[in-house]
Amino acid sequence: MLDIKFIKENADLIKEGARKKHIKVDVDSLIALDDKRLSVLREVEEMRAKQNIASDKISQIQDANERSSAIAEVKELKEKLVGKESELKEIEPQWQKLMMEIPNVPDPTVPEGETDAQNMETRKWGDLPSFDFEPRGHIELMENLKLVELERGTKVAGFRGYFLRGDGALLAMALWQFVMEEMSKIGFIPFIAPSLVREDNFVGTGWLPQGKDEVYSTQDDLYLVGTAEVPMMGLHKDEILKAEELPKTYVAFSPCYRREAGSHGKDTKGIYRLHEFTKLEQIVLCEADHQESVKWHEEITRNAENILQALKLPYHVVVNCGGDLGLGQVKKYDIEVWVPSEKRYRESHSSSYFHDFQTRRLNIRYRDAEGKVRFAHSLNNTAIATPRILISLLENYQQKDGTVVVPEVLRKYLGKDVIS
Repeated sequence: MLDIKFIKENADLIKEGARKKHIKVDVDSLIALDDKRLSVLREVEEMRAKQNIASDKISQIQDANERSSAIAEVKELKEKLVGKESELKEIEPQWQKLMMEIPNVPDPTVPEGETDAQNMETRKWGDLPSFDFEPRGHIELMENLKLVELERGTKVAGFRGYFLRGDGALLAMALWQFVMEEMSKIGFIPFIAPSLVREDNFVGTGWLPQGKDEVYSTQDDLYLVGTAEVPMMGLHKDEILKAEELPKTYVAFSPCYRREAGSHGKDTKGIYRLHEFTKLEQIVLCEADHQESVKWHEEITRNAENILQALKLPYHVVVNCGGDLGLGQVKKYDIEVWVPSEKRYRESHSSSYFHDFQTRRLNIRYRDAEGKVRFAHSLNNTAIATPRILISLLENYQQKDGTVVVPEVLRKYLGKDVIS
């Protein structure tokens, strides 16, 4: 959520940002409604002040008739006040709804475009593997090596259900441990985050109300998270931090759940697009400074790249176009890893910064060196997501006989060099 004062003073900038993101929003209606809200609020405050003054005078009046007249006047003021307060109560939810629909302004370096097809490559790393045989896809590799149960997964969990088994399960756990250790070495504090959270955490991070179709909810008015970003941003909700506490750097593990409501017919086989998966997420809270956000955005992206380089998986980084940004994102990078069987890169990580869009909603503030209370800036990026990353890992490390070489950095966790 943006500051209403900023919106009113920069209406054209907000409209241009919405256009670039291909988001339809009525900025003028919000401004008009806010003017009305402030006008009614002023009337309410004036009426309350008059009522208080009139009520205080009643106790000082001795004459019965005069006292009766004063009581009647207070009653009339109260009736008018109730009417205005009722009007304000009607305006507030309309105002709040429009405020929640206003998108953050994208960075000027964000390219034009409507879909991920217009995302622009910024760099690539690693040599693409060269095989002297026809590379197998991850489904064939995993089923032959007994690393996954897809049919039984569907039987138990429904569409997109799966079991990781044997070395498939151990490989996923090896990745979690490796990444957690690597992130801890550079000062990120490890967390295991809750997957079941209150609605206000989803609203605060910008997942709701727009993404309601993607989120699983329970009969207890709780929601299942699609990323540890949601609970970790709620960690400091309604807190005022000290400037010296910043930046807060966390790496959080959580099971994740997404309905994939808009992906009918996409990646219906295998382990790329799932309703249930696991992820380690990088979270950063920093001072309210654009350059500080940019610095951390590059750093958390580099952290993910370092992990992929340690795994020796070829990848490229793309900067997302305006139409491929979420409501709150100022800028986003996607890291996409090479999938030999598809002869293309597929997304494995997303790295975003938000300025104070999320922290304003969640009321996460800090007191700066001058004593001024300000909203912090927030960022997040995938550290590793499983089982998706297994697709690229298994396919890039496969051998002619159908076995898979274990990446060197993971061998100590699996206790073997080859999966066979």
